[in-house]
Amino acid sequence: MTADTSADTGADRDTGGPDSPAARLQALFEGHRLTPTQRRIAHSMVRRAADVPFLSSVELAELAGVSQPSVTRFAVALGFDGYPALRRHLREVAPAEQPGGVRAYNEYQQAVEAEIENLRHLAEVLADPRPVQRAGRLLAASRPLPVLGLRAAASQAYGFAYFAAKVHPDVRLVHEGGTMIHDRIDAAVRAGASALLCFALPRHPREVLDTLSYAKEAGLTVVTVADSAFAPVAKVSDLLLPAAVGTGLAFDTACAPMLLGRVLLEAMCDDLPDAQTRLEEFDARAAARGLFVE
Repeated sequence: MTADTSADTGADRDTGGPDSPAARLQALFEGHRLTPTQRRIAHSMVRRAADVPFLSSVELAELAGVSQPSVTRFAVALGFDGYPALRRHLREVAPAEQPGGVRAYNEYQQAVEAEIENLRHLAEVLADPRPVQRAGRLLAASRPLPVLGLRAAASQAYGFAYFAAKVHPDVRLVHEGGTMIHDRIDAAVRAGASALLCFALPRHPREVLDTLSYAKEAGLTVVTVADSAFAPVAKVSDLLLPAAVGTGLAFDTACAPMLLGRVLLEAMCDDLPDAQTRLEEFDARAAARGLFVE
């Protein structure tokens, strides 16, 4: 999952096993310089690895939200004569039988089912807990801990920072862009920060990439939760943890990134020896203030 080596966007880390259809598909994409549109196609194929060998180029284009010629160019970029040749190859590396028993859902149910599939995929990724555990150690050790999330990802950053502040002594939320964002990175570094956590979701603001590049130059280790191992932020992240977003509605849904953020909180707590004490102290103060309705 780390973005500083090509193997970290590889199959066994991003899919839950080197022999899974998604893992073999992702291995096919490694080593190719893909455009943003082609990365979107690759990401959609990995998410639906069992289905793509049976899709036409038009159906794959609709799945990825791109044009049919883009699918053809994608196949050629991978070294195939065209999409039919790519599909023949896919039928060799994915299950031979098309899934059956698919029931009809309306568009709202389809969005929910897609999110359930995203969560299943996240569970497969977490079968190897080492990347998340490493991230937890990095975040726990950073004093202060800047948490970045702009535009669509601002709510994810806010939610993480809200809970993290209950156990971490100094969490600094950066959820508004502008000319002062580099100043806030500088201030965190001067105060002793060693890592930065970023939530990056589509559409990816250019300002996020610029900020992460600046943070790395300032000496921070960048941990990023993104929608895909192929996301643009991968190249400016030291440790990238993928969690897919749902794209079936007018606006993307981000259940998996939110859950991965909570998993990161758990991993960080494991490396904060006084986390439980801080939580108990908060509960005692909240009770004394009558903060919550029982």
